[in-house]
This record gives sequence, structure tokens and C-alpha cells, in this order.
Amino acid sequence: MSKRDVYLAAALCAFAAPALAAPQAELDALRAEFDEKFKALQADYEAQLKTLEERVQAAEAQADQAQVTAQTTAAKVEPTAPMTPSPAPLTSAFNPDISLILQGAYIDRAGGERPISGFLPAGEHAHTERGFTLDHTELVMSANIDPYLRGYLNLAFVDEETEIEEAWFQSLQLGHGLTVKGGRFLSGIGYQNEKHPHAWDFADNNLVYEALFGEHLIQDGLQMRWLAPTELFLELGAEVAKGQFFPGSDAGADKNGASSWAAFAHLGGDVGVSHSWRAGLSYLSAEPSEREGWVDDLNDVEALTLFSGDSETWLADMVWKWAPNGNPRERNFTFAAEYFQRKENGDLNCPDNSADGGACLDLTDGYDSDQSGWYAQAIYQFMPRWRVGTRYGRLTSGTTELGMNAASLEFADLNPERWSLMADYSPSEFSRFRLQYNRDEMQVGEPDDQFILQYIMSLGPHGAHQF
Repeated sequence: MSKRDVYLAAALCAFAAPALAAPQAELDALRAEFDEKFKALQADYEAQLKTLEERVQAAEAQADQAQVTAQTTAAKVEPTAPMTPSPAPLTSAFNPDISLILQGAYIDRAGGERPISGFLPAGEHAHTERGFTLDHTELVMSANIDPYLRGYLNLAFVDEETEIEEAWFQSLQLGHGLTVKGGRFLSGIGYQNEKHPHAWDFADNNLVYEALFGEHLIQDGLQMRWLAPTELFLELGAEVAKGQFFPGSDAGADKNGASSWAAFAHLGGDVGVSHSWRAGLSYLSAEPSEREGWVDDLNDVEALTLFSGDSETWLADMVWKWAPNGNPRERNFTFAAEYFQRKENGDLNCPDNSADGGACLDLTDGYDSDQSGWYAQAIYQFMPRWRVGTRYGRLTSGTTELGMNAASLEFADLNPERWSLMADYSPSEFSRFRLQYNRDEMQVGEPDDQFILQYIMSLGPHGAHQF
């Protein structure tokens, strides 16, 4: 390299050095400015966070102090001191679920009363309605009373009469699978008993329940249920009650304590995803006194009977349900059956009705009966909204000892039975129309072909029915 080239390179370096130094200085200054602003922003956020934490701690301390003050003040108040409640918030206002059930029918059947031959009637008179009839209308109200209790009321209206079918409270938070119900309720015995008429699968009840209870067993008292923490459904229950309803009586219930008690056990589970089942065993004991019943005596004159003694009933029930993949909306099938065995012993009185041409002479003597019966029914929903069903019930009048009253009364040696067919259509979950045929053979030599066209309408929300 020549001297001239060396001088030229040195000149170029001297010229480029200041040009490169200037951007580097600007970059360093920008970086320093960014670091300074970032530190300031970080310090500002930390200060705000610290302020918020202090405010939260202060609020928590204030709340704790207020709670301690309230508890201290409450402890100082005398138990009898009047307390003025503060206005309840709008969300806790009394707002129960209310529904109205409308039922009616056209009934084509033989006229007159049709008591069940061989059985003391479960009520004053047998049903006599025919033609266009208005069945009872139900008014139902239910709501949670507070976090610990729930209340339920069911009123039945028939013409000018109002009947309280159910009015009870039920515990919600006892825990350990325990539930307590108090008031008037449908007994938990059997399978059909807890169902109201609008939830029946047929327009009338089965023969077993007509013979045992008239419609269903109602209890005024206390009920306790225990649901076991097991994979299979296992429920145990017990009831103590006043016992004024059949098979008890008003006179038998006129005392301190209980004149009726019941116990039941239910076991159930699933079989695959499409099948489920439940089986049960129940026991009922009652102590009726002068329980009224109307029968025809040997002169075919209506006679009053008064029974006093003990009544014991065993019930066994079984239910099997099928729905494809557990979804009953399109198709489903239900089979249910119950069997009962009832024993009654005590005294039977038949007041004098000779003035009316009757055969009773006001005699009181021993009465003993051992009777049984069963029913089975099958319901098939073959498409949405449409169902068909069949039911058969049969009673055995069994052995009945009347004592001296055998001279004026006679219970026919008959096995009453009834066979039913039905088809119903539900335009929605709130309405149903049903057509039913009964072949009724409850009386000796008097079979009856019955046709029933029924409607059921539900206005307002209504809770789901039991299994």
C-alpha cells in the first residue's frame, strides 16, 4: 500500500467515527429515559395496590367488629323483650307456587250404590256419581318457609264442601338422610297411596285401595324418613298419627296420644340405563272405636254397623319402569302391583233398624275377619302424548265371624274383581283427556259395564310426581 492510500484510509476513519458515535449516544439516552419512566410507573402501581389492600383489611376489620357488637347486643337482650323486625327485602316476600287442578268426567254406569260385597265399607257410602260429574277441584300451594322448613297445602273442593287433603311442614336440613314431616299428609305406605287423583293412571282408584281406605290413607301426625347412603335406593319410614281416618275412626282418635301408626321400607335401583325398579313392604295398625259402616242386612234394608277393635294391614308393592336409554319422553312402560292382607278383630254392633223393616236388633258381639286382595296394572306410552293401559284387581273376602249379628247380617262369600282398559291423550304437560272402560264385578250377580270420559287440567306450576 502506498503512502497516498494510507492517508486516504485514515481520513475516512476520522470522518466516520463521529457519525457512528451520535446514534449510539441517542440510543443510550432513550434507554435511560425508558428505564426511568418504567420505574416510576411500577412505583405508582405498587402504591395503588398497597392502598387497596389497606382498604380491604380495614373493611374486614370493620365487619368483624360489627358482628361482635351485634352478638354482644343480642346476648344482652332479654328473651321476652319485644323485637321489631326490619322490613323484609323484596326477594324474601311470601311467594309460593300455586296451582289449580280441574277434573271432571262423563260416567256411564249402573245407578245406585255399589259397595264391595263381603267387606265393611271404607266410608259412609259408596260412590254413586254418573252422567256429567264434576270431580273435586284441587288448590295446591307450596313454598320454602325458611332454609330449614318447607310447607305444602292441598285443598279439595266438591260443590259446597271443602276438604283439607294435605297441610304439612317438612324439614330440609336435618342431614344424615333424615326428613321429618308434620301435619296432615298422605301416608307413605304402599305405592299408590301418596298419589293424588289427578296423578292416577286411571280415572278411578284400584279395588285394593277402595277396600282398604276408600281413596287413600290420610294421617294427622308425624312422619320420619331415612334415606340410606347406599348405591341402591333404600328408604325407611315410620308414622304416628291421630287415626281418625279409615280404618280408624273419630271416636277411636278421641284421646291423648296416637291411635294409628305405620312403618314402611322401600328398596330400588337401576338395571342398565333403560330399566329401574322399586319394591316395598308396609305395615299399618289402627284402633277404631264405633267405626261406622253401612251395609244391607238380611232384609235388604240399609243398616248401620259400628266396629270397635284392632285393625292390622300388611302391604307389599312392586314397580318396574322402562324407558329407552333412560329417556321417557318418546316411549316408556310402567308395571305396578300391590298385595294386601288385613286382619280385624273386636266387637261389632248393628243398631236397631226394625222400624224401617230391617233385621238388626241392636246386638253387640265379636267380629273377626281375615281378608286379602291384589291388583296389577301396566301403562305403555307408545308415542309422545299418547298412552294405553290395563288394570286388574281382585279381592278375597276370606273368613268373617259375625257372632250373634249373623242373625241379621250376612257377608257374601265373593271374590270381587274389576278389569279396566284406558287410553289417554295429553296435549301438553298441563292437560289430559282419558277414555276408560271397567268391567265391574263387585257385587253378587250384578256385573256392571262402565265407561268413563275424563279430563284433567292443571293451571300454574306443579311439582314433579314421585317415582
